[in-house]
This record gives sequence, structure tokens and C-alpha cells, in this order.
Amino acid sequence: MSAAATPMRRAAIIGGGLAGSLLAILLARRGVDSVVIERATEAESRTPAGGRSINLALAARGLAALARAGVAAEVEPLLLPMRGRQVHQDGGERFLPYGQRRGEEIYSVARATLNGLLQDLARARFGVEYRYGQACVGVDIESARPIVAAPEGRYLLDADVVFATDGAGSAVRRGIAAAGHMQAREELLDHGYVELTVRPAADGGFALRPDALHIWPRGGFMLIALPNLDRSFTATLFLPLEGAKSFAALRGAKGKAAGAAHPSGAAAFFAEEFGDVAALIPNLAAELASRPVGTLGTVRCRPWRFKDRILLLGDAAHAIVPFHGQGMNAAFEDCAALDELVGRHGADWPRVLEALERGRLENADAIAEMALENYREMRDTVRSPNFELRRAIAFELERRFPERFVPRYSMVMFHPEISYAEAQRRGAIQADILAELAAAATSLEDVDFDRARELVETRLNTPR
Repeated sequence: MSAAATPMRRAAIIGGGLAGSLLAILLARRGVDSVVIERATEAESRTPAGGRSINLALAARGLAALARAGVAAEVEPLLLPMRGRQVHQDGGERFLPYGQRRGEEIYSVARATLNGLLQDLARARFGVEYRYGQACVGVDIESARPIVAAPEGRYLLDADVVFATDGAGSAVRRGIAAAGHMQAREELLDHGYVELTVRPAADGGFALRPDALHIWPRGGFMLIALPNLDRSFTATLFLPLEGAKSFAALRGAKGKAAGAAHPSGAAAFFAEEFGDVAALIPNLAAELASRPVGTLGTVRCRPWRFKDRILLLGDAAHAIVPFHGQGMNAAFEDCAALDELVGRHGADWPRVLEALERGRLENADAIAEMALENYREMRDTVRSPNFELRRAIAFELERRFPERFVPRYSMVMFHPEISYAEAQRRGAIQADILAELAAAATSLEDVDFDRARELVETRLNTPR
């Protein structure tokens, strides 16, 4: 393998997805020249990829990072607001708002469309070079340079610093870990997912309430649906890989999730579990048969950096399950944190890389745990009447003590000034408070708010 005669760049970014492109824009605004290595072709990077979510939830942390990069106005037309959850259960449905303050909403956005926009802005506005159709296949450990496979052959990529934003299956992370310089774990859930399409209504409008994230919680599994700009919904079925109600059973694959769905089996399953939406997915059996089962998992690694030259960011460092809608938001927040450090320390890369890792590790661990907890809430806990009572108490406590009590979901989704780690810490205390208050009440009117004040003022004694 020979080193290619490529010009020296101050920064290289491995992976031209959402985080990589936003990072390239932020670095360019700081005067840092970058080259982006992207394994997909330009056309492929703008097309929904099999086994990856078609649309994502953008929340305050991601919006703050986009605003920091000066591209929020261009992204805004791609967004559809979702003000709460529409829960479909027992033949009926109810709407549960995410928050109670103006602007407390999250936004559905198409991954491929947002990806294409950020790439266009990076190239046209900031002159970032993308090398499409080239893939990082490992790392030369001695020189700490990425090994890149291009159509003309392999080469070592020269750069002062390398940022790996190449996703949960990061070749950079796996290469460093395989050489024994990083501890990395990829913890897969025993659940997977398949995405389906809810078509627009016959009159061309939305077939479901458009300003909500729809959930069909069924205990051990669930279906969700997010709105799209073309008035369709992307429905995602989360199901165990094995068992009586699983992808293996649904696809008749003799214990494996790779087989094709049996038309009558798929129809019967959806009629039984999701009857109100089954008729809105006209190609149900075909979509279940043809679309791959996506994997769900958490990536944990230590350290995130190698030889003060390579840094992992986003999913490459800390992929999480999608149930808190924070994967993209956490990656964007990584990029914003890095930008702040570059603004403070310039191109002192060893100092920047060390500070970024030190400042983000605890937060990455916190949102990973909260995302797993939110899966249990979405598929099961949300069905309980006690869940709605605790939620009503939480909103009332927020109204009465706004400087001390903010529901954990709101801290994560709407308050980027509160770190993930702090949201987790305060959220645990608040959960205990809510449990005590709800245990002695059957409605909001029964709650002892004198006791509530005592608990909030003594246990949440540090205003946010």
C-alpha cells in the first residue's frame, strides 16, 4: 500500500453523514480546512439506506448546534413539528403533550434530505471537499492515519487531525480497538425494527394527526409513526427478533429474522395488534418482506481519542438506541462542543481532543441509559393510568417550582443548557418525589402539595 499524493489538510473527517457534514461546516467557520471521506456515492448519500431510520426527531440540542453553524434557517423548511405523543390503545387514542410551554415540541425530519442539504451547504458555502465513493477501511496504527480505499487503490490519508464520524459500525473505532488501543463494546438489543409507509389519505391530506408522534404500545413491542412533508408517515415496527411475537415468527424464518413475511401472517398480526393503522399501509406484507430488519444497540468505548490525532464523535463513539430521539441531537451537540473548544484553544488539537472527551463522556453514558429506559416507557409504562398521573403531577410541580423542577423528558429535549448527566441525576430524584406523591393520590386534586413543596425544596435544593 502506498501513500497517495494528496495535499496536506489540517483536518480529515471520516464519514459524510449528518454529524460529519455539520462538523465540516463548523470547522470551516473557524478557518479549519477539511476533507470529508464518504463511502457512499453522492446519489446514495441522498437516498434512504436500507436498515437505517428514514426520519429522525430533531430537538433543542440539535437545533442549537445548527444555529451555531449558521444553517438553522435553511433546515427549518424540512421540519414538521410534533407537539406530543398520540397513544393508540384499547381501540381508542389520546394525546399527551411533550411539554406545557410555548415551543416545547420536537421535529420530524427526513434523514436523507437533511443529509443532502448539509452536504450542499458544506460544499457550496464553505468549500468543503467531499471524496464520495471512498471508504475508510482501518487505521495505520504507527502513523495514526486512516487507511482509505478509493477506486484507484488504497492510500494513507494525511491530516493534522482526524475526526471519525463514521457511525455505529465505525471502521476507525474497530481498527484502533482491534490493535488493542481502545476498549469498545457493541451491545445489541434482542429487538430489531422495520420501517413501513403510511400513505396519505384519499384527499391528499395526512391519514393520522400530523402534529404528533404516534405510538401503539404493546408491552413487549410497539409501533410508532412520524409525519413526512409529503403527508405520508414513516411507521416503525419494533419487535423482538425471536419468540412468539417476533420477526422470526412473523417472517416464518425458523428462528431467524431474515426471512420474508408471510402475507397472511403479517395481515393477521397487524389486524390483531394495530387494527386502526393496518388499513393505512396498503403494501404491508410486501414492505415487511422486502425491507431489512435494522439492528438496535449501544456503543461504548474508552478512550475516544488515539495518539492526540484521532477523535471519535457521535455514533462512532457512543451510538445509542433511538427511543429518546437523541442520537442525532447528541452527535450534533458533540460537534457544537468541539467548535466551542476550537474557538477557545485554536488548533491545539491535543488539548482540544482531550477536553472534548473529558467533557462529553459522562453525558454520553447518561443519554445511553436514558434512551434504554425510554424504550420501556414508550412500549409499556405509557399504557398505565399511573403514568398519566405522575406526568400530571410533574407538570404541576414545574408550574409551581419552575426554577427547581423540570420533568426529565423536558430537560433532555428542550433544555440544552442542562447536560444529559445533570438531567439524569435530577431526573432520578424527581422520579422518587413523583412516586411518593402519586402513591397517596388517585388524581391531581388528591396530591399533598405541602409535602410536594417540602420534597422539592429539600431534595432539589440546587436551582437549575
